Amino acid sequence: MFAHSHLPKHLIESRQAALPLHWYPYRMYPLLYEHVFWAPDWVDQYSALLGYLLSLFYSRPMSHQELVVLQTTAVATGTMPLAAGFVGVIPALGLLDYKHDHAHPIKVGLIDGILWGCAIALFGVFLAPPLRRQMIIKEELIFPSGTATAQLISVLNEKQEGLQDEERTYISPSGSRVTRRRGYEALPAEESGLPDRNSDEDAGQKDHYDVTQSGKILGLSFAASALLTLSAYFFPVVFNIPLFGVYLAREWLWYFSPSFSYVGQGIIMGFPTTLSMSLGMIFGWGILSPLSKLNGWAPGPTGDMITGARGWILWVALAIICADSFVSIVPTIYRLLKSAYLTLLSRRAVVVSEDVPENEPASRLVPNRWVWSGLFASVIVGTVLVWFVFGSEGIKPWATVLGFIIGAVLSHLGARALGETDLNPVSALGKISQLFFAFLQPGNVVANIIAGGVAEAGAQQAGDLMQDLKTGHLLHASPRAQFYGQMIGSVVSIFVSAVAYNLYTRAYVIPGPQFPAPTAYVWLSFARLIGSGNGLPDHTKPFIINAAIIAALIASFKVQALGRGKWWAKWIPSGVAFAIGFLNTPSFTIARLIGGIAELLYRRRVARLRLQEQSTSDVGIIILASGFVLGEGVASIIGLVMKSFGVGVISCGGCWPGGCPSC
Repeated sequence: MFAHSHLPKHLIESRQAALPLHWYPYRMYPLLYEHVFWAPDWVDQYSALLGYLLSLFYSRPMSHQELVVLQTTAVATGTMPLAAGFVGVIPALGLLDYKHDHAHPIKVGLIDGILWGCAIALFGVFLAPPLRRQMIIKEELIFPSGTATAQLISVLNEKQEGLQDEERTYISPSGSRVTRRRGYEALPAEESGLPDRNSDEDAGQKDHYDVTQSGKILGLSFAASALLTLSAYFFPVVFNIPLFGVYLAREWLWYFSPSFSYVGQGIIMGFPTTLSMSLGMIFGWGILSPLSKLNGWAPGPTGDMITGARGWILWVALAIICADSFVSIVPTIYRLLKSAYLTLLSRRAVVVSEDVPENEPASRLVPNRWVWSGLFASVIVGTVLVWFVFGSEGIKPWATVLGFIIGAVLSHLGARALGETDLNPVSALGKISQLFFAFLQPGNVVANIIAGGVAEAGAQQAGDLMQDLKTGHLLHASPRAQFYGQMIGSVVSIFVSAVAYNLYTRAYVIPGPQFPAPTAYVWLSFARLIGSGNGLPDHTKPFIINAAIIAALIASFKVQALGRGKWWAKWIPSGVAFAIGFLNTPSFTIARLIGGIAELLYRRRVARLRLQEQSTSDVGIIILASGFVLGEGVASIIGLVMKSFGVGVISCGGCWPGGCPSC
């Protein structure tokens, strides 16, 4: 469809439809500041769904390819706050302490934030095309979320567009791991022909009903979530309910935030992930937190990240995250090295080898000269801008260049892990880059964080964009059109992300009670540990060692089970999710568990109805969750504006001492 023009009319229309989704970072910031260490692969489905619903307001429905470009542009925009470190690296620089780090806190303002975003925004975009050639065309990796997004778009558009046979052939077969995991039905590869006029009319009536129902679900869930969020702004006790009494809420942080957004996140994450988080919550906040405080190892207030129990259990969580992430990425590294070795042997044995042909014409591909010139320009411009923002005392230019090179290498690992497991191991990649720079610039915490952030940015962005390229490959979208969309989304997000970060830091303390940003503490703590070897709280060392060993063993067992296709492998706790239960207070995790339980019950109901041969769809639960997340995100922007203009709470009634940050 995109073969004859670089910028066809419908492509421009799809980007115009994507403009409302460009405010993704604004809506996502409240969510991202509470998350850590995994890239939100569900953003692909979320963007595709919202894009589809927006397209219904146009005079004609969007095609598969147009929705892919729209979704690609939106995802590129939404990836930037994470890739640019606005929820981890940048807040970590603001936590620097001269006594510990020999560097003063670095506060990144609006202009510096824009320049920093410009420095790293396009490097991952230029890395994606060669990775697509290797992993999607030659190796045909599955990229589960990208494939699931293609299935979702096909399910949404199938009857509305009356697809021809050739537009249905690239969806993964029924019963695949992706189909079972996401719940979308695979589309048939062949159809007997187009239905007659009467069946068209019947399908049109059913589509109208489905669309109307979807709109109602999205509207009601959006309104309910937004209303609850605004109510919590004026009456803070709404999101600060003592779960087991005021004493446990005040002293041990056991309170409940009945946020629909958290419930929606739990629905999207799924029950196994939220269960792992909840187990971590119980172990971290129910066992380790009291243990550290009552033994005098963490004498400060429980929520204090330096002297309190929260700061103490952070180190145990960090050990679990590192062990789980490193073990999980070992199979990917092994397969990569094995593939390289076999390729080397084959080249020695065979003089001429056949290459896998590209299935797209040159007019739809990104030219190699664009890729290499773009990578070169990104490194040069990025190095200059990083030096301008942080100065040579913060990080040397050669270290920044090396950070980009390491990011290119790590992007290969991250993209391959995504293609095989649907997980971009950003935690492991970030720690690998930090370890590397600890040897190059020992003791320089600032350089360690910045260079690690540069390396992780390219790896994460390139990996996440590969999911979109997989979706486009399955649905015959133009790779060049997707490249344009990724460029536009990334550039727009530079300004949106920087403005959003600046507004939030003006209105709230970040990290703080409302937006804890645990990733920032992890970046800083790890940099201090590998830089000087000091900084461990009392009695954490034996717990760190034991936690790392146990996490590594469990991760190894899970990797083996997944490799053998065991159905029960998903119920083995995820080490990263388990550790996130430590890092986030119970208020965040409990609501997500409720969402996970709701997702489990809904999936079982859908499966039961399908066994009874009753027509049903499981897209509704995604629409419901999307409305929950979107509603709170938009309402939080309204709250941000009101707070900026000095609009305060109406009543602090019911708030326990120290329980409501706004009071």
